[in-house]
Amino acid sequence: MMHASPSVAAAREKVVAALLAARNAQGHWTGELSSSALATATAVCALSVVVRHSHAPRCELTALIAAGLGWLAANQNADGGWGDTDRSFSNLSTTALVWAAFGGVPGERHRATVESGERWLKSRTSLEPEALANALAARYGKDRTFSVPILTMCAIAGRLGPDKTAWRHVTQLPFELAALPARWFGAMRLPVVSYALPALIAIGQVRHYFRPTRNPLACWIRDAAQAATLRVLARIQPLNGGFLEATPLTAFVTMSLAAMGLRDHPVVTRGVDFLVRSARPDGSWAIDTNLATWLTTLAVNALGDDLPPADAPPIRDWLLGQQYRAVHLYTNAAPGGWAWTDLPGGVPDADDTAGALLALRRLGPRDDATRQAAANGARWLVDLQNGDGGIPTFCKGWGTLPFDRSSPDITAHALRAWAAWLDDFPPALGRRVERSMARALAFLARNQRPGGAWIPLWFGHQESVDDENPLYGTSRVLVALRELESRGRWPQAEPLAASAERWILANQNPDGGWSGAPGAASSLEETALALEALAPDGKGIAWLAARAEAGDWQQASPIGFYFARLWYYERLYPAIFAAAALRMVASRP
Repeated sequence: MMHASPSVAAAREKVVAALLAARNAQGHWTGELSSSALATATAVCALSVVVRHSHAPRCELTALIAAGLGWLAANQNADGGWGDTDRSFSNLSTTALVWAAFGGVPGERHRATVESGERWLKSRTSLEPEALANALAARYGKDRTFSVPILTMCAIAGRLGPDKTAWRHVTQLPFELAALPARWFGAMRLPVVSYALPALIAIGQVRHYFRPTRNPLACWIRDAAQAATLRVLARIQPLNGGFLEATPLTAFVTMSLAAMGLRDHPVVTRGVDFLVRSARPDGSWAIDTNLATWLTTLAVNALGDDLPPADAPPIRDWLLGQQYRAVHLYTNAAPGGWAWTDLPGGVPDADDTAGALLALRRLGPRDDATRQAAANGARWLVDLQNGDGGIPTFCKGWGTLPFDRSSPDITAHALRAWAAWLDDFPPALGRRVERSMARALAFLARNQRPGGAWIPLWFGHQESVDDENPLYGTSRVLVALRELESRGRWPQAEPLAASAERWILANQNPDGGWSGAPGAASSLEETALALEALAPDGKGIAWLAARAEAGDWQQASPIGFYFARLWYYERLYPAIFAAAALRMVASRP
């Protein structure tokens, strides 16, 4: 085992100290997501609709609306548009939503801001409703998860013309299907992804309210299904009101029902409470409350032995407490998985379940409670595996839309988790897991690109074609393959790993770092991801150590994808990724 050079040791010490200091009072990590223009716009519009339909003044909401509009005006890009974060390029979806948010609030205070935004929109499409609707539909293709909510908000805010004509530009979602048994959803090929059921119900209802279906039978069915689907919506709403802890989703549901005159419906009341609590002091909203479970598992796995032994037990106990032990009301997921957050709006998913299993392995001890949790989590992942051998995020069999498909990076994460616990499983479960691992490796082999890369699902690069980030995907798969190789039981991993390593080395920037897009500047996050996966690379190590010592881990890059390809950055990603890479560099021969 090598001894780290002074620069690497100093950088590692600094990053580890910062990461340990970032824990909350309970000893785990909460993090801080970037403020989002898109989330802020949707929250402002939802609160504006509620105020407009209220009988009495809502001073608290009015103040939040004014603060939100002020934040949006202050964070407009120089070109007149808005990006998802304050470090993101302007895009059509966010700019259209911000434009709608200003349109839903009377007054001339932000006239210059609005006019500048309109010039940006006109440079990309037209403000004419049909042209705007077509441009948004083209951006998302057959996936209606986000294009229909955007147009719904534009219609509610009066940006698509008067109600008599505005709603013809909004596709009718089949909300009546939500009254059917949930187990049928995967087979019905819904036009929204699995996690968007609240939007399907609320947005489908508001469109039907303003522009009823002409077909008498379909109209009768939808009228009859309204009460039942509202009961479904109320049943799956978390106690704190936030669907998925997501500001945009909660805001879309809240504004839709309020626009129908249901301002006093419990779903609206709880949604408003969530939006009020989620507002930040500067007037903005983030896309989600936090990624506490995800960040904690990443940090534990990144730190390894750098986590003080005395600090492990409370994290372990907290993490064990986050495992779902009953069928989830929202997604009907079986017990055994973990969500990205410890808050009520989370739902179990594959990436967080794999991360939790790996973290529990590191935190120890391997007692009966931990072994049982690991067995339940591993079984949950096996049961989630798709027919193609890959692992999706939330639901098995919802493979028709992008964010429900099997993903190489999530599949690789599951492989690591299964391998870490395989020898502890009972024989029957061990055999099931080994079969799943073979299928997962076959999936990775089929989905490796000719040059050796894999494309991830929940991470991207805004300077890349199609927003893809092959550096993230390839590095995550390579880490898994190298771990399998080290165990000597999966020879099929070796050729895949060799090809992936060649791809990463071939795409190193001249300065020694890496980026997720050809020709883009090296970033600390992406360089750390590459180095964690590779054998030592002197030039890359020097680049990372220098940036880490300089404190670059305090400036996060928007490489994360939230639902519907919505960009975000997380304050702790650079420190977590750098800690993992520097630990691996120091331990390699």
